[in-house]
Amino acid sequence: MPKDSPASGAAAQNEIIEADFCVIGAGSGGLTLAAAAAAYGQRVVLIEKHKMGGDGLNYGSVPSKALLAAAKRANAMRTASLFGIRGVEPLIDHRAVQEHVKNVIAQIAPNDAVERFAGLGVRVITSAARFVDKSTVSAGDYRIRARRFVIATGSSPVIPSIPGLADVPYFTNESIFENADSIPHLIVIGAGSTGLELAQAHRRLGSRVTVLDAAHAIAEEDPELAVVLLTRLSNEGIVIREGVRITRVSGGQGRIALEIESRDGMETIEGSDLLLAAGRKANVADLGLEAAGIALANKAIKVNSGLRTRNRRVFAIGDAAGGPRYGHVATDHAGIVLRRTLFRLRSNTSGRAVPRVIYTDPELAHIGLSEPEARAKHGKINVLRWPFHENDRAQVERETDGHIKVVTSKKGHILGVSIVGASAGEIIQMWSLAMSQGLKIRAMTQWISPYPTLSEINKRVAFRYFATEPSNPFVRKIIALLAKLG
Repeated sequence: MPKDSPASGAAAQNEIIEADFCVIGAGSGGLTLAAAAAAYGQRVVLIEKHKMGGDGLNYGSVPSKALLAAAKRANAMRTASLFGIRGVEPLIDHRAVQEHVKNVIAQIAPNDAVERFAGLGVRVITSAARFVDKSTVSAGDYRIRARRFVIATGSSPVIPSIPGLADVPYFTNESIFENADSIPHLIVIGAGSTGLELAQAHRRLGSRVTVLDAAHAIAEEDPELAVVLLTRLSNEGIVIREGVRITRVSGGQGRIALEIESRDGMETIEGSDLLLAAGRKANVADLGLEAAGIALANKAIKVNSGLRTRNRRVFAIGDAAGGPRYGHVATDHAGIVLRRTLFRLRSNTSGRAVPRVIYTDPELAHIGLSEPEARAKHGKINVLRWPFHENDRAQVERETDGHIKVVTSKKGHILGVSIVGASAGEIIQMWSLAMSQGLKIRAMTQWISPYPTLSEINKRVAFRYFATEPSNPFVRKIIALLAKLG
């Protein structure tokens, strides 16, 4: 089925399309839902006004991790002496690095392409969508009437209100990957996950980097683990300034000046380029939400725990619905909507532990409650730790910075896990599975871990829960009694 376009639709102006699902937005959540619904024989219309694959493929997770991968190779050349190999300063071909990023996107793009979804039976319309009433959406030359609508429009970068910003050139995550030139000194506004990932990537690719934040760097993370990451970034030469207020931006191409106010008073910081990474906002403008009877809350679409809006025909998922802004959350939301609409199951977002990862080196991953949150909710808790330097594979790889921290209830229920260290995003997946299945900490001791692997730290930290058991007088008495039996 060919894709629709304004040109091809001219002859069918105001054509009415009847569908079971109308999905607005072809990011990770929208694509997942459209493909799955079509697989179950549903009539699906997918509307996307820009690029298939959304932010994650084109401007977010995929290009940023591709850039980080290139930067990691460059850093490996510098630090090879740890392995008995003479370290060298790499020669960075920035245009070739950009081509690497584009090639990675191109390799993944066919999975999200219009042609693939047309082959799955999804009717794709490349146009902006707007509700005209509670059961109809207008897109290009078409009007779509559907039993269910799903808004999956994602989010976009926040542009902070700073005097002078509108008059200077700057990057966001939607434009930084188009750059093919060296950046002598990159100034990053925002010390969240995106800001720090791109800061480290550019530092390792030869740029000086200064990161500014009005509050604390990665403020949502456990300070005990955050300090490990921030120390590494500082040791690599990244300057992170916290608690600063930017009062004005000025300059032009190649020379940007920021006037900042901190506890030390006023000063000016100059750099060659500026990157905005000060947060994201839900894409909810120009959707005709009032005509559909859909309300907003905290600048995102208001939904209940089942992701349904005030209009019972309409659901919102992913960034458009607020909450954690990760592609894997949008994908999970798609599954919830499908279970509720196709099978009438009472699936919802309540109580679902969502993992998150900062893909710096070292990585920082978290799921569940933090230690303070766990104490506030459960009172007495257990806090278990195990360091990377006690892991043999970490020693082999010279990746010994970091540790794992697990919080449990007194009865062994897993409440939260944080990991800072090499491959933290991979290591935490076992904990995500364990928490989703309601497993207790004992289950994390009862599997066989291949040796040597980094994931052994999961088993070692779990055994810490039982660390006092060998010296327990009652256990000693049981052992003694059994010994008398022969």
